[in-house]
Amino acid sequence: MLPIDDLEKLELPGTVPECHALIRQLFEVIRALRTEGAELRAQLNRNSQNSSQPPSQDGPSVKLPSKKKRSGRRPGGQPGHRGHRRELVPPERVDATEDHYPEECEECGRRFAGGILTEVGEPVRHQVIDAPVVRANVTEHRFHTLMCVDDDCGHATAAWWPVEVPRGNFGPRLQGMIGLFRGSYRLSKRTVVGALSDLMGVTISLGSVGRCENALSEALREPAAEAHRYVQEQANANADETGWKEKAKRAWLWVATTTLVTVFLIQATRGKQAAMALLGGFKGTLNTDRWVVYAHWPVRMRQLCWSHLIRDWTFIEEVGGKVGETGKALLAAKDEMFVLWYRVRDGTLGRSTFQRRLIPIRQRVEELLLEGSLCDHKKAKGMCKQILKLKGALWTFARVPGAEPTNNAAERVLRQAVLWRKGSFGTQSAEGSRFTERILTTVTTLRQQRRHVLEFLTEAASAAMFGRHPPSLLPLSEAQNP
Repeated sequence: MLPIDDLEKLELPGTVPECHALIRQLFEVIRALRTEGAELRAQLNRNSQNSSQPPSQDGPSVKLPSKKKRSGRRPGGQPGHRGHRRELVPPERVDATEDHYPEECEECGRRFAGGILTEVGEPVRHQVIDAPVVRANVTEHRFHTLMCVDDDCGHATAAWWPVEVPRGNFGPRLQGMIGLFRGSYRLSKRTVVGALSDLMGVTISLGSVGRCENALSEALREPAAEAHRYVQEQANANADETGWKEKAKRAWLWVATTTLVTVFLIQATRGKQAAMALLGGFKGTLNTDRWVVYAHWPVRMRQLCWSHLIRDWTFIEEVGGKVGETGKALLAAKDEMFVLWYRVRDGTLGRSTFQRRLIPIRQRVEELLLEGSLCDHKKAKGMCKQILKLKGALWTFARVPGAEPTNNAAERVLRQAVLWRKGSFGTQSAEGSRFTERILTTVTTLRQQRRHVLEFLTEAASAAMFGRHPPSLLPLSEAQNP
């Protein structure tokens, strides 16, 4: 190729064929620059709506698409709207009652004192809810030593340690609170120290917080393992993974979630071995993105996440031109499908009718993907080819009860873990990783089942301290009838 980088030094050709050759080379350069410019613009415009980039990395200029059309009305309650007021606590829950009476008649000024007073109607009830002053319960155990008074013995005997007395300085409820602060509210260890001091006057060191975590982690070992086995045996599950740090090295936080139980694992890799450790011999319908490690699950038993597809098709639409028209048509077909799906979900459309009406939409989507796989845009072409290979997994939700078209369930439960990672920068040891995955498994599962987190953690810590069987994370009907 002729040296065109420095135009001042460029020697122009003297013959027509040489001019034509130079023009062709210039056209090649222009084509390459256009391609490079398009790729750079795509990178510049990359956001959570057209790629796998998380929303937290979006700039302030990125506007999320609104699902509701603006009404033009001012925010807040509208005229005629019935307000929502706090329900009164039932009388049996009231700790104290104070009655207030008027002192004198507001009409004539006569004082209400003694004699027969006539009360009109029921009193107006107003309740004030306040937090009590909380102090930690401190029990001091004194172990005395007594000397035998027998002249031939005189042996000194120390008191035995009662079975019901913990060996450590912190009881099961306090351990449960530390787990709650760390796993549910994502507080750092240093913040936990401050919270316990401010709320209950408990003095505790950072090292003691870590030891309480380790003890609670061991208490949750069997409940978390039981929950893991339960997830692997379900008919439907959603799986996902996100980056993590362990000892400042790259790791991955994996999650598998079902309707009532969720399990987390922290592993060193994002490969097939890690996926198998999470899912084991799972035989149900698996909802995931298109990450290659899930490829060995049969396509018929997989459901690809439509949220990921929407982002990819948004990217294709933004390419513009004929390729962009393909992306626009794919998004239109998506809208048509979801309108029908929402009716299935709310019970206004039968599944068999939905399946029948889905046939032309499915044909159109697969024809558009084939069209996209033949386009001249490298990235859009690759996306369409990859989706076409798994096209059967686009529609599994239509025939499998309980399956959803998106993997949002897994992404939602991962979000809390991601926020914890951002505040803690991961874990500093293998023991810390085990605590993290077990407490996340426990808290998330209990929230799904609407069970009391602190009471469960307290019961688990108490069971570990005193050698009892730990509580179960399985749904109550499953735990009672294994």
